[in-house]
Amino acid sequence: MNINQNISAIDLFCGIGGLSYGLKKAGISIKAGIDQDKTCQYAYTQNNKADFIGEDVSNITGKELINKYWQDDGIKILVGCAPCQPFSTHSNKVKGKEKTTKWNLLNEFLRLIEDTEPHIVSMENVPNLSNKAIFKDFKSTLESLGYEVTYQNVFCPDYGIPQKRRRLVLLASQFGEINLISKTKTPDNYKTVKDAIGQLPRLKNGEKSKTDALHFTTELSEINVKRIKSSKPNGTWLDWDESLRLECHKKSTGNTYKSVYGRMSWYEPSPTITTQFYNYGTGRFGHPEQNRALTIREAALLQTFPKNYKFYKSEEEIALTKMGVHIGNAVPVDLGYVIGKSIIEHLKQHDI
Repeated sequence: MNINQNISAIDLFCGIGGLSYGLKKAGISIKAGIDQDKTCQYAYTQNNKADFIGEDVSNITGKELINKYWQDDGIKILVGCAPCQPFSTHSNKVKGKEKTTKWNLLNEFLRLIEDTEPHIVSMENVPNLSNKAIFKDFKSTLESLGYEVTYQNVFCPDYGIPQKRRRLVLLASQFGEINLISKTKTPDNYKTVKDAIGQLPRLKNGEKSKTDALHFTTELSEINVKRIKSSKPNGTWLDWDESLRLECHKKSTGNTYKSVYGRMSWYEPSPTITTQFYNYGTGRFGHPEQNRALTIREAALLQTFPKNYKFYKSEEEIALTKMGVHIGNAVPVDLGYVIGKSIIEHLKQHDI
């Protein structure tokens, strides 16, 4: 085979397309994305120019994918990030999680690998997954199918992503050993919050930008305005006057949640962006100097979505909760690019 031939990917659990867009940026053609959340379709198709299949992955057959997207002799890549809630640290405290539908999605991923026999596979998820039996089974099954498999826990700032997100990245290839490219940054030159969002227009509490429909902030209550004014970058609620503290802070268990109602720092990567980034009380999502929580635009930039990424068809469709899920659940675009570049480099190394 030749590296100039068609290299194409199908993205399972694609969401609004962060991983797909990163792969596309690296030079990989995107055939389709699959996700049961049909509200992701507009953003996915508009930015990736690929089909969106609004179905539960468990309802998709390998034969369907081969017949529609993989009939040529090109390099086939299957990628995906199964919903990570069942594997998160928080979920470890929930009894019976092994029986949830989401827990089984990794096995559905494996089924489609067996059915389609892609040349290369990439799976991205939370680091905690690597300790689970289901992951070990996933890896050993890939090896039994003839894949060389590597995986590592990635600290996103090491690759120029301005966010302290940690992710497990698995790569598997039929052609030989495959690895992520080397780190591109060190702590001395990590991309910071200021680098990512420092040039955006200032906003007051509850204000909307006149030029950017995604740059608006929810209005904080009077007590929360007092709290954020008392907050220091990277500080905790211990910096507040006792009259501002919540009842939960006064309990011994409150000491384990010191980042909630926190303010970010300009001069380092942001905390992990979650689906609740717009809510000041759910994490360290206070702006470094303005007395408000993050906007959708700021969260999108911290997730490395480009400014021209199309998230909505019309302004009437901008729903904060929906956008929170779309952006918070996304694979950072630049992590997708690192995965894509690693695949391209791997193919070159093996003269494919």
